[in-house]
Parts: sequence; C-alpha cells; structure tokens
Amino acid sequence: MTTKHEQILQYIEQLEVGQKISVRRIAKELGVSDGTAYRAIKDAEVQGLVNTVERVGTVRIEKKQRSDIERLTFAEVVNIVDGNVLGGRGGLYKTLNRFVIGAMKLEAMMRYVEPSILLIVGNRDKVHQIALERGAAVLITGGFDATDKVKQLADELDLPVISSSYDTFTVASMINRAIYDRLIKKEILLVEDVLAKDHKPTYLHVDDTVARFHDLVRETAHSRYPVIDESERVVGMVTAKDVMGFSPDERVEKAMTKNPIVVTPKTSLAAAAHEMVWEGIELLPVVSDQRRLLGVISRQDVIKSLQYMQKQPQVGETIQELSFRGFEETKDRQGQMVFRGRITPQMTDSLGMLSTGVLTSLMTEAALRMLRRLRRGDLTVQNFALYALKPIQLESTVEITPRMLDMGRKQAKMDIEVTLDNQVVAKALVTAHTIDR
Repeated sequence: MTTKHEQILQYIEQLEVGQKISVRRIAKELGVSDGTAYRAIKDAEVQGLVNTVERVGTVRIEKKQRSDIERLTFAEVVNIVDGNVLGGRGGLYKTLNRFVIGAMKLEAMMRYVEPSILLIVGNRDKVHQIALERGAAVLITGGFDATDKVKQLADELDLPVISSSYDTFTVASMINRAIYDRLIKKEILLVEDVLAKDHKPTYLHVDDTVARFHDLVRETAHSRYPVIDESERVVGMVTAKDVMGFSPDERVEKAMTKNPIVVTPKTSLAAAAHEMVWEGIELLPVVSDQRRLLGVISRQDVIKSLQYMQKQPQVGETIQELSFRGFEETKDRQGQMVFRGRITPQMTDSLGMLSTGVLTSLMTEAALRMLRRLRRGDLTVQNFALYALKPIQLESTVEITPRMLDMGRKQAKMDIEVTLDNQVVAKALVTAHTIDR
C-alpha cells in the first residue's frame, strides 16, 4: 500500500509540464495535511519534477535525464540571477540550449538569435520584441523593465522575459558557473545511475521464517536479502552466515542484522563503494527518505560502473584540481616525486599569504596523485593532520613532496612536506582508504 507521501509524488508526476503547484491545492485535492503536502513538494523538487521560483511559485518541469543535466531551465536561471519574471511564466519549465550576449548592433545580433536560446541584453525594447518573435527568451540586465507589448507577447508565446539587477558580465558569469557546476556533477556517478529501475528487489519480511530464506536462496542463487517491516521500511539484512544455527521455523527477525547500512539514490557511488569495502559488505539496500526499499546494489555493480566511468573523458574541474593546475611534476636527486608551483593571488587570504584551505587542497592532491601512480583505483582521504610551520606569501615558488609511510590493501599513510627555499614550511600526515575499481 502506498503512503500519502508517495501518492502526492505520483500525482505531481502526472501533472502537465508547466502547471503551477501549491501546498494548499494539493492538500485540498488529495485530502492531506499542509505539512505532508509541503514535504512531498520539496521531495519532488529534489527529484527534479518541480522548480520553485520566487514571486512566481512552484512549477511542474520536465525531469531531465542524466545526459541533459548541464541544461538549465528558465526557472533555474531566474533563481541563479535573482531575477524577476516580467512575462511568459508559462515557459519557465523550458530548457535553454545556450545563451547569447546582445552587445552588438541589431542586425548582427539577430544572426545568433534562434529558438531555445536566452538572449542577455540591456534596455533595448525593439531587440526584446524581435528575440521573442524568433523563439528566444530574454534576460534584461541592469534592472530595467520591459514594455507592455513585450510582456504581452511573452505571455502569448510562453517565452520568459526576466529582469535582473546585475550587469551583463555578472549575469553571464553566474549562468556559465551554474552550467560548469552541472558538468562536474554529471561526472559524479550516483547510486541512482546504476540502480535497476524495472527490477523489483527480492526481500524478506520480518515475519518470514528461516525456511523462506532458504527457499529464496534456491530460487535466486543469492545469499543476502534486505528485511522489511509492515510499512516496507528496511529494518535489517540477513545472510547465509546469519541464519546458521537457527531452525527453519524461527523468524528471520531473530537472525537478521538490525539497522543495516543503507544508501539513497543520491548517494555518490564512490561513497557507497567506500562503505562496502570498509565494512566488508557485499550488498547495500537503496532506500527512500522514509527508508522504504527501492532496490539493492552489489559490490560488483559498483565496481563495473566505476570502471566504465574511468574510461570516460573528464569535462569539469573541481576547485582542488584548478588550484593544482599551475604545478608541474618533477623528480629530486633521489628520484622522489616532487610537485613545484607558484602561489597565485587566487590562492591567498586577505593578508597575501597562502590560504590554509588551499594549502590543504594542494597537499591532498599531491598525495592522491602519488597514490594513483602506485596502484590502480580511487582513493578517499580519511584523516588529514596539517602542521603549518611558516607563512607562505604571494608569488612564492613551493615544492610539495609526498612520501609513502605505509600502504596496505585498504589503507595508505603518507607524509607530505612543503618546502620554500629549501626550508620546510608545512607538513601533513594523510591517511587514505582505497576503493578498488
């Protein structure tokens, strides 16, 4: 039996794209409390079914596939630029293919204006109108308004006209940053990416007997199953080892491991892999926010997916990778790996000294790069102890030397040393756990 929360999500999913949603309307139509409706709408927003825009409300949008994650909806653009919707609210759910800055003469500008783009332009009424007629949405910078004729046309065509108080350069930078962040997210595999959508997981109920467990083993050839209660919430895991010594008539509840480790669809695959390796788990239940069973992932599923992603080209760079971009790898006289680079203004604090956060990122990246050379697989830093001995000022050229202290099958310990003019200015002890691919 589905819960009220799930009924609301199913109701929202069946709504027409572009339709407005409100807590009061859902509460009235489905006979639920305002609190239940509010929580379900927020969950729908997390799932990408709706988008909330200030001064407009919550709008049903088309859920984007993984391949389209870098494309923004106009509703998301409104939130990014802190904008005000002047017209065309019915088109907020639409996505933009790209944006164009209208900083040229009208004739030249129109060569780049086409359907599904966002034209970023200032207070130019004629440009606004022609852009809408060509199927483009309009973002007016500088906080300017649009004419009534433009607003009416936007409503008729369901093409948003947005006003933002920021200047053109700032607006373009904000949108570009949002798209770039999406590209980085696209590279990060989540549990939902490997979870079989059309495969119902095999599970046991708390009232099932050990004999039922043995029946499932013969039917599926598996030996691990999640255990659920009457509300379909995961309350345990049971394995062949757990049921040893129990008679066939005993309830599974007595043999199972209670409160097992679980993951959600939004858990990163790397985090799930770390849990599996570190805890010695072969199977993880995937649950909803209410801990209801959605599926299971095995260690084999995780390893195969990570191996696949390792072969894919990288698109976006994280802050840690950007900070390390100016460093080059060399060798010292003993053949030890050394990373040498200059401290740029972006790396410093308000006093012109290397920021502690950036220093930590540089040393962590050096450690991980050395570990990747020594063995195949991904790693995650578990502990980091930093000892900053002397300040490092702007434009200094430093050397980062990682040294291996101990490396086992699951764990590695390293000593990281930062030197400036042959003097040690910072040291760190790093412990990393490996995630085999």
